Parts: sequence; structure tokens; C-alpha cells
Amino acid sequence: MVQEKNNQGDSVSRRSFLKNGALTAAGFMIVPRHVLGGKGFTAPSDRLIIASIGAGGKGESDINEFSKGPVDIAYLCDVDERRAANSVKRFPKAKFYKDFRQMLEKEHKHIDAVSVSTPDHTHAVAAMAAMQLGKHVYVQKPLTHDIYEARMLTQAANRYKVVTQMGNQGSSGDGVRQLMEWYQAGLVGDVHTVYCWTDRPVWPQGIPWPTAKAEVPKELDWDLWLGTAPYKDYVDKLVPFNWRGWWDYGTGAIGDMGCHIIEPPFRVLGLGYPTSVECSVGSVYVDEFKRGYFPESCPPSSHVILRFKGKNGKEVTMHWMDGGIQPERPEELGPNERMGDGGNGALFIGSKGKMMCGTYGMFPSLLPTSRNSQVNVPQTIARVPEGHYQQWVNAAIAGYNSSKAKGLSSPFSIAGPLTETVLMSNLAIRSFDIKKEVDGKTTFPGRYIKLLWDGQNMKITNFDDANQFVKRTYRDGWSLGV
Repeated sequence: MVQEKNNQGDSVSRRSFLKNGALTAAGFMIVPRHVLGGKGFTAPSDRLIIASIGAGGKGESDINEFSKGPVDIAYLCDVDERRAANSVKRFPKAKFYKDFRQMLEKEHKHIDAVSVSTPDHTHAVAAMAAMQLGKHVYVQKPLTHDIYEARMLTQAANRYKVVTQMGNQGSSGDGVRQLMEWYQAGLVGDVHTVYCWTDRPVWPQGIPWPTAKAEVPKELDWDLWLGTAPYKDYVDKLVPFNWRGWWDYGTGAIGDMGCHIIEPPFRVLGLGYPTSVECSVGSVYVDEFKRGYFPESCPPSSHVILRFKGKNGKEVTMHWMDGGIQPERPEELGPNERMGDGGNGALFIGSKGKMMCGTYGMFPSLLPTSRNSQVNVPQTIARVPEGHYQQWVNAAIAGYNSSKAKGLSSPFSIAGPLTETVLMSNLAIRSFDIKKEVDGKTTFPGRYIKLLWDGQNMKITNFDDANQFVKRTYRDGWSLGV
């Protein structure tokens, strides 16, 4: 096992700290924490002790949401002290770390659950380390950076018997449940085609990697921020947001919005692994008839077509469009009526009718919209009045086999396959840029073909070069631990 160096120069062996932590955690499963904690200690059945990996940006908003419930924000971890400043100020009793591995090694005995709100390329290693210590986890969307990571986290949730939730909060909303009730009532018949779209990216994509050198801010541990990704010199405007447009760290427009927009059709139609994927991508031309080639950067726009076998055995075709590309407006929608929520949405086309929604499943509507006032379908699916965050908090307090845990909106058993579907789109998009030299000529064999997917074995069966995007190689010193 490669030794992992922290920013103080100490050596941290992932295997040793997980082994020791597992032994300690096992002991705490036998002796109640309120006994070990002594006089005045509040039992975990009353409050959830949370450590947050990622304390700024989305991490900050996640922490604030958790804190509205029976929660103690006891530990904060962030590689950038600037981003963490607000959370540190709001929760002055929380102990602060820069390296989540150090935090888990030193503090795991005092932690019940972990929230992961980092850039995409760190989600899996942080979440897996916490789960292997028996900690419940809440992980921001997309669940992982790679398909393989999503499968491993899904399996780990059951193996370590922890309560899990992905941060696609729309899955706890009323909208997706309304869509499910309409569909189950047969109002639109068998849905055979779905269109999903977004106006993202709202950060630069389809660009070359910057060449200008920049100084690393003193508050940022750049090596820790890179984590599993290959080492590169620091560049301006990558942190804290524009990393989303670079494959080493982010997952592009669909990674950012797919778990919010694809989730409604995925849940309503009960979809599983896709059977095939194909794509086209927007071009950036750097000169006359000279197409730019920037394989490190996500494209400025894309159109992906995924096909599934539906529960009824019939094929379902899903179109994903980003970069502002949208499908044709349905004829049932009035000329001045908004499609989806404007920039984003999902459109369901069935054998008997159509329905649509916006981001997070909001604004569900039958088409034509006049049907909404004419139809009265009984509520058959329970709503989530406490919201997505507190739903997970309550389930974690109740425990792994509790009814609350079994009723979660986005446990990894659901979020994992959904994330794999989202990331299948990126596999096709990245395959588009595979370049080869054949007889002195440059070819792109991954373009303009349909990739056939063996979901059970996580493998493209007709173009092996595409399989390099199922599982990436981590930088030395980093491991998923499986």
C-alpha cells in the first residue's frame, strides 16, 4: 500500500486506519455511545453527529440544511480555508481539518455520519472511506466521477449497512411523485420517448488547458485538492467552480444537472441500466475548416441518446441535450406557455399523451395544460414534508434497517444506477474524442457509432477503447480501498 502524505508530512496508511477504525467501530456497536460518553452525553438516538467533507459553496449550504434538525456539526474539512470561512464562523465548536483522511483516522469514534460536498473526483474516495468505518453518508450529486465508482458505492452501502442519500433534492419533492401517480393512473399510456435538457454549462467548456502560470493561494492545499487526479500545476479560475468543465475533476453539464433532470423519468418509468448510448457534440473551430481538439475539456454542447428496456419490455429512448439545445416544442403546448422551467426540463411522450416538468421535477404538468384542472388522480405515494436533508438525518438516527431508512428518496440503491446512467452519457462523449493514427491518417473511431452496453458487467461490447472511461486510474497515494 502506498503511503499517503498529509500536509504536515505525516504518513497515513489508508489500510491501517480503516482496519483500526473498523475494530473500534465494532466495539461501539456493542457498547452504547451514551455509556462511553459519560455524564451529559446525548445518545445517537437523539442527535446525529456529522462531519462535513467540503465546507464551502455547496458544502456550506448542505451543512446549514442539516443543522436545522437534531444534528451537531462537529467536524469541518476543506482544502481551502477561504471557502470554509463562513462555516467555521457559524460553527465555532466544530474542529477543522484540511485532509479528510486525517479527520476520519483521528475522529471516527466521535462521528455518526459524514456529508461529502467536494468536487466530483473526490466523492467516491471520501464516501467509501467513511462507509468502511460504518458511517452513514450523504453525498452530493453526481454520486461519483466514474461508473465503476458508482457501482462500488452502491454495493458498499449494503455491505457496511449504512444509511445513504445522494444530494439530488428533487427526488424528495412533490413533483416527481405527482408524475408517478399520473403515469401509474395511465393518463399518458406507455412512455416510449423522453427528452431532458439544460442550459448548462454556465462555465467555460470546449477550451484548451490554460498555459499561464499562477501562484497557489496560501489558504489552498493544491495537492489535496487534486486528490485522485493527475498532478498539474495550479491555474487561475479552476477553483472553486470552473473545474466542472474539465474531465479530470468534473463531469460536465450532465454531471451537474443530470441527476436533477433525468431522475424524474428514471424513477417514473422504473429504468435500469441503458442498453446503448450514442452522441453528437458541439464543435469549436479554431480556424477555417480546422476543428479544435481539446480532449481534456468537456464540449460546449452535446446531444446523447440512451436506450433502455422498460418494465413492460418495450424500448424507452431518452434524449439528453445541453448547452442550450432543446427539443421541439410539443404541439399541445401553447405558443406562450413555458416548456419545462425554461432553461431546463423533461418531456415524457406516451402512447396516450404527454407530460413535462422542470428541474427537480418541479412544475409537473399534463399536456395540454388544461388537463391539469380536469384530472383528479388520488394521492397514492407518500410525500416528504421534512425535506430531503432531514429525511436522511431522521433515517440515519433511526438506523440502517429502519422504516425511515427504507423509505429514503435517493439511497445509493437508487442513486447509484441513476448516476451510472448519467455517466454513460459522458462515456459516449469522451469516446467521441478518441484519436488514432492509421496508415498515417488521423481517425476518430468512436464518432458516429452506437455503443452497446453490458450493464451487469460494466462493459461496452462493440468498441473496447471506450471502456477506459468506465474506471480511471488514481494518482499514486490514492485508493478506493476495494
